[in-house]
Amino acid sequence: MSIWWSLHLRREAASVPLARRLLIGTMETAGVDPDVSFDLSVALSEACANAVEHGGDDAPDGSSEAYRVTAYLDGELCRIEVADTGPGFPASAPGRPGVAARPVSHDAEDGRGLCLIRELADHVHIGSTPGRSGAVVSFDKILKWREGTPLVAV
Repeated sequence: MSIWWSLHLRREAASVPLARRLLIGTMETAGVDPDVSFDLSVALSEACANAVEHGGDDAPDGSSEAYRVTAYLDGELCRIEVADTGPGFPASAPGRPGVAARPVSHDAEDGRGLCLIRELADHVHIGSTPGRSGAVVSFDKILKWREGTPLVAV
């Protein structure tokens, strides 16, 4: 089984639950284990919240620029990518290759998103959009399936 979708969303707080609900609905329909679905939906929410907060400037007409969410469920793997048009990550950003994630207090208001994504996913890539400005956060997780799911990968 292979399912993928891509959304172009305004950088507005209301877009975060929309992306999360679409992902949860897709995984529920496909028969993905609810615990895996929950982990991925939290990671997606964090990545989207980062794109909304840091993903670019407002357009001259006052509207917010867009960001993109793409999800692939392919066989036993789910890959999610969130890309924005902001300044991107500095080379020293936690999670970039060769850069250790910085510890964040459990009660911190900011700075936990990338750490949460790293904890909830099996593989995380943090980088910049090739050939243009912007950040890309992509993460993978091995899928587990509910018993008796008709769409389970073979």
